[in-house]
Amino acid sequence: MGQHTTAGRRRDPRIDEDVLTATLTLLDEKGYVPLSIGEVARRADVHRPAIYRRWPSKQHLVVDALASTIGVEPTPDTGDLRQDLITGISTITDALNHTVLGRVLPALIADLADDGPLRQRFLDVVFHARRATTARTLEHAMARGEARTDIDLDFVLDALAAPLYFRALFLHLPLDRTLVERTVDMVLHDILN
Repeated sequence: MGQHTTAGRRRDPRIDEDVLTATLTLLDEKGYVPLSIGEVARRADVHRPAIYRRWPSKQHLVVDALASTIGVEPTPDTGDLRQDLITGISTITDALNHTVLGRVLPALIADLADDGPLRQRFLDVVFHARRATTARTLEHAMARGEARTDIDLDFVLDALAAPLYFRALFLHLPLDRTLVERTVDMVLHDILN
């Protein structure tokens, strides 16, 4: 998932995997702010330049590590729209509750606000990739006649995820299956034929 390769040299995928694993382990142990490329290099048993050839900054490395954890194709397309959306949206709550994502996301979002290229990397690697699978599932439901064809797809995609991220940022109420089901049901109420 890294961005850069060195001309004339084959890239060793083991290094990518070791670095991403070390990053996730250190994020879990220490958190986002104290994480350093030097620590990641020591933990992965690689040289710092090997990391910088793949990722231009700690933040870029964290984006790719998170993508490797939460996955980028969350929503299946089995033909059962409600269950497919619940499955897809549940991957967010599972990641926020059971991986480093929940602890890392607020600080990472702050960094995204001040760094256009990093924000674009996050959008490309995590945000748009995950949304695309949910969009496909919704488009197939429209083609089957299950969902209205005049829906604002971007709004629907935002509406499916927004309550989860809101709770993840403010931690005022639980991220649980009830929230997922209520969110999906409210959206379906608006879009089904």
